[in-house]
Amino acid sequence: MSGERFLDGLPQRALEALPEPVGRYLRQGSRDGTSAGEATPAWDRLRFLPRVLRDVTDVRTVTTLLGTPVRTPFAVAPSTMQRALHPDGEVAMARAAAAAGALLVVSSNAGSTVEDVASTGVGWWLQAYVTAERRACLPLLRRAVDAGASAVVLTVDTPVVGTKYDGAGDTVWDVAEEGWVRANFPAGHGASPGDAKATDLGPQDVDWLARSTGLPIVVKGVLRADDARRCVDAGAAAVYVSNHGGRQLDYAAATADVLAGVVAEVGSSVEVYVDGGVRSARHAVSALSMGARGVFLGRLPLYALADRGEEGVRLLFEELETELVEALRLAGCRSVDAVPADLLVR
Repeated sequence: MSGERFLDGLPQRALEALPEPVGRYLRQGSRDGTSAGEATPAWDRLRFLPRVLRDVTDVRTVTTLLGTPVRTPFAVAPSTMQRALHPDGEVAMARAAAAAGALLVVSSNAGSTVEDVASTGVGWWLQAYVTAERRACLPLLRRAVDAGASAVVLTVDTPVVGTKYDGAGDTVWDVAEEGWVRANFPAGHGASPGDAKATDLGPQDVDWLARSTGLPIVVKGVLRADDARRCVDAGAAAVYVSNHGGRQLDYAAATADVLAGVVAEVGSSVEVYVDGGVRSARHAVSALSMGARGVFLGRLPLYALADRGEEGVRLLFEELETELVEALRLAGCRSVDAVPADLLVR
């Protein structure tokens, strides 16, 4: 197969379409940008040992993520500022994800309401931070539960926001318009010190969130196997391997380099997900071979949203699905749930 790909040149097209401070916010990592820059090359280094003499007439990409049926293992990672990329923001993203049968994680700092996202019919989870005063995050959590969220994704790698070097120009916050963020918080949230992100987060908060919401808790931001074990012991329903897109501690390891170790520690008892630098179906097949059940996309759908709105995200999922089926066939695999560990050259 050959022809023009939507993915070719996508980041460049998106960044050219955006105001410079918005584009800078989208692409930047923390400090020197080392972790952000290493994410995709870490996947690119991996190589396959394809199976042959296998019947790949019918290839299945359907699976489930914490019981939610999906038509693809690709899912949308939580990201704020989506309405800075396109006026319809998270709602356009949700419509495209619903059309693809993909799961969506809604940022706690979204610019669209969870009710509007839920009205698209997409399967969705809420990303959340635990606040210094625990009760301060309950209104958001209860609103998401009432709107139909089926899990909470607890971000644990952000006791403080990592420093970004923005240069001398305006930052995205200097040009931000009303309605780009904070659509789901009660009036006045953020004015109290208790509304800040908790710096004393502990395993007990996983249990507290589960009891407070009645939902399964996915712990996002895990890079170490021992931390993954602590999450599971605390009651996490899934572990999400992520370094926050290289936007927190710079020099943090690439997720492609640590995923297998986390899966080896906890993958027999909970689902494991991954994001960070995934740019192709081949990267996803590598992640599935390491034991990931879901492969979350961060910047890629944001670039697609900035480029062509809802249509762009639809095109992205369609292209990734086509490439995923081909990659599975060529690797000798009939299902995303049965990609063998020995597919990768170690």
